[in-house]
Amino acid sequence: MIRTIDVLSYNNKLRIVPPMWKSGFAAALVFLAYLTHPVVQLALFGWMLVWTIGYAKIPLRYYGAFLGASCLFFIGSLPVLLLEIEPAGSAQQMTHGIIVGAFSHMTLYLNWNGLQLAMKLFVRILACLSATLFLILTTPMTELFQVMRKLRVPHLVLELMLITYRFLFLLADTAHNIYVAQRARGGQQGFRGRLQDTAVLVVRLFGKTMQRYQGLANGMISRGFTEDIRMAPYEAKPMPGRYKLEMYGGVVLLIAAECWLRWRGMR
Repeated sequence: MIRTIDVLSYNNKLRIVPPMWKSGFAAALVFLAYLTHPVVQLALFGWMLVWTIGYAKIPLRYYGAFLGASCLFFIGSLPVLLLEIEPAGSAQQMTHGIIVGAFSHMTLYLNWNGLQLAMKLFVRILACLSATLFLILTTPMTELFQVMRKLRVPHLVLELMLITYRFLFLLADTAHNIYVAQRARGGQQGFRGRLQDTAVLVVRLFGKTMQRYQGLANGMISRGFTEDIRMAPYEAKPMPGRYKLEMYGGVVLLIAAECWLRWRGMR
């Protein structure tokens, strides 16, 4: 997945847009998505689909895969939001939900208030994810590092992030090589075999990855590494007028819609 994100971020149609603009745009939209009504959040989500799939030309199948994988964490929290346990015959479960099951003197029921809360949270998560995915899928990580350096993020933090980012590729390559070797020897067959081979993969993965990382560190030292990773400076690019106008106009319309909804709610 990380390689796919890296390829898409380098080959999308919005590479001409300066990373500082895209970062500020995404941050403003995440802020709006967190504070606005669900209707405005849905409009923001649809607008981000236009930017990411329409303008940047990110394939729909990849966008849907990344969005769905992110939503799995929310799905895992749904039982806590939707289900409650009350003593049998409680009046609360009759007025605020429907019975799902009963055991002993307790009753498991679906809470309608929890369902409404889950729906609101899901819409908010979609809006925030759409703004975040827009930035991730259209901006290479190297340019994000340049933006963070421009914003005066501590140099030590940037170095740790850069090393970790490089380490992820080493980890993915090593895991893939071990997996291919296991399949070539007849491994990864059956449920029990997959569990055993995966356990072996995890054990060997750490050792082999550390060997490759040590080789990388030795290579950097042999080339004169002085414990200071220098990054390319941020280079300002001209912002296309069409995108600048649409960014400003869209944000203003979203804010105006939210103000109108709040004013209507106070009447």
